[in-house]
Amino acid sequence: MNLEKGIELYKAGKFEDALSVFNQLISNSEKSAELHLFRGRILSRLGKTDEALMDFDLIVEIDPYNTNYISDRAVVLHLLKRDEEALIEFDRAANLDPKNPYRYSSRAYFKDRIGDLKGAIEDYEKAIELDPEDAVSFNNKGLVEEKLGYKERSKKSFDKADNLVGYKPSSQELNPSPPEEKVVDKTEISETKEKLTPSYYLRIIGSLFSDSKTRREFKEFVLGIFKKK
Repeated sequence: MNLEKGIELYKAGKFEDALSVFNQLISNSEKSAELHLFRGRILSRLGKTDEALMDFDLIVEIDPYNTNYISDRAVVLHLLKRDEEALIEFDRAANLDPKNPYRYSSRAYFKDRIGDLKGAIEDYEKAIELDPEDAVSFNNKGLVEEKLGYKERSKKSFDKADNLVGYKPSSQELNPSPPEEKVVDKTEISETKEKLTPSYYLRIIGSLFSDSKTRREFKEFVLGIFKKK
């Protein structure tokens, strides 16, 4: 058994087989952040979030200043509803990597989830200050502003996001349906806030990683977690 085979099984969705490979690799080697990172992701996909956290704990112990590891661990803590601890980790990642807009965007998403909407807006604004071309942060800030009833502010945020990606609304969108038909959209927004779904989560973090490989792997990790929900 080797690392490449374990990764191949993991990417193929054969998580039980992949877990066996990584268990063996870990038992036959010294502490390795990479091995425990993959095993933590596999355990998360199997719905074994408590066990996954043990691996993420170890990863952060091995490399305590790696902000990607810290942020990933914060996500797992949030999934376990340990939000106070998760916030501490998001704060730590931002303090260690203050020039990275993703640190503020990810914390903003988390604050939105726990109901700190004004705090979420502040973090999105910081992310935008660091990266004025980030359409995702503008869009997500607009979503939070909409929840707070800031109609004009949310419209400006959405318009800015659309301009950045070159999106032009259709005539139907410019002339929306009657009010009674809009209720469905509001309901969907409300339900989304209550249920952390893959599509909502990935819309929030969609293009926040600057590194494409990291972004792809993180998306795969999150999608796998929510397939079990």
